[in-house]
Amino acid sequence: MRNKKTSYVAQAGMIAAVYAAATLITMFLLQGLAWGPVQFRISEAVTVLAVLTPAAVPGLTIGCVVANLISLAINGTGALGLLDVVFGSLATCLGALWCWKFRNRPKIALLGPVIANALIVPAYLPILLQGIGWYTIPFTDISLDGAYLPMYVFGVFATGIGQALVVYVLGLPLLKALKRFAVADDRRAS
Repeated sequence: MRNKKTSYVAQAGMIAAVYAAATLITMFLLQGLAWGPVQFRISEAVTVLAVLTPAAVPGLTIGCVVANLISLAINGTGALGLLDVVFGSLATCLGALWCWKFRNRPKIALLGPVIANALIVPAYLPILLQGIGWYTIPFTDISLDGAYLPMYVFGVFATGIGQALVVYVLGLPLLKALKRFAVADDRRAS
């Protein structure tokens, strides 16, 4: 029994470290595309680990908290950055729980992180970005400053598309490879 608990904690810790590191690398390489209104957070590909092990649920959540706290410090968003720490991590947790619940149907399971992030992140992101004086639709001069509903609707689509691309284009092949090489046995963890 003790080995099982130790293994669970170790898996969760490794997943947290991988998610946080991948998020921070994405932040440095893609900058605004990792944190802004259009998001391609490459680290979201590892949310597929929640299909393989329940340890991924706390691992991904803790990894998101750590990455968002470091981002808060680096980007200097102050108290408004706590919105991302709390609600961004909540979105990751809910997406991971969905993945685990629907683990026997991977394509449905991967909808969890897409839907959770598409609905939750755009709800607070306009407040955060306006608070630091930045919110225009990327690659355009269209300012949505002061128009919460259009910002939210834009965010739902932009975040949802970015999340779907990362999760299905990068994450699904990762999941298939991990299963093929028997990296985790999801039956054992159920």
